[in-house]
Amino acid sequence: MPTRTAFHSDPAPRPTGRPKDAGPLGGRRPKAASGGSLPPRLEDLPNVGPAIATDFRRLGIGTPDELRGRDPYMLYHDLCRATHSLHDPCVLDTFIAVVRYVDGGPAKPWWHYTPERKRLFRGTAKASRSSSC
Repeated sequence: MPTRTAFHSDPAPRPTGRPKDAGPLGGRRPKAASGGSLPPRLEDLPNVGPAIATDFRRLGIGTPDELRGRDPYMLYHDLCRATHSLHDPCVLDTFIAVVRYVDGGPAKPWWHYTPERKRLFRGTAKASRSSSC
């Protein structure tokens, strides 16, 4: 039975269903935050989906502008205290990515900040060693 190893016989490439202006982090390509203009909804920020938006709202943050100047490490700490549970460290990485973006930094995927978090918290918590991120 022959196996198909290449798709050369396929016609033109199929559309992916992503908008032409889709960014690498999903959704629409974000506007630079350095100009001071932020989207009106948390979910419109890079790296923010429904779950992270819910976490921010649980902390009393309802708009992207309310994240300016905040400490992502304290936001993570406050979230863990508010929910009485230790959240996955990837949530901290996401908070760092989002706060850096609203403070004027470039839009980067949350995992770009994983090495920074691991350097700062090297060996300080069992959860960071057992986590997948």
